Amino acid sequence: MSKIYASSLAGKEIVTVEGKVLGQIENIIVEPESGKLIDLVAKPGSELPRSMYRGEGKHILIAFSAVCAVKDYIVVDDAAARAR
Repeated sequence: MSKIYASSLAGKEIVTVEGKVLGQIENIIVEPESGKLIDLVAKPGSELPRSMYRGEGKHILIAFSAVCAVKDYIVVDDAAARAR
């Protein structure tokens, strides 16, 4: 398994398995005690209905458990990304 550094994720587009663009990653939330990745903090795309996702200020939060793949894009399961 190859390593992926957090710095290489900055600015990557987040898309659903179906190809819908959710936004661009701006930060990652980590549980300090366990080191577990909790959420991706994303700047939402202009066409995204923000009310369908958890929000924090001007950003949306996408559960890290929704991530399916990380390459040129961060691919997420949309149903899991919307989980509250």
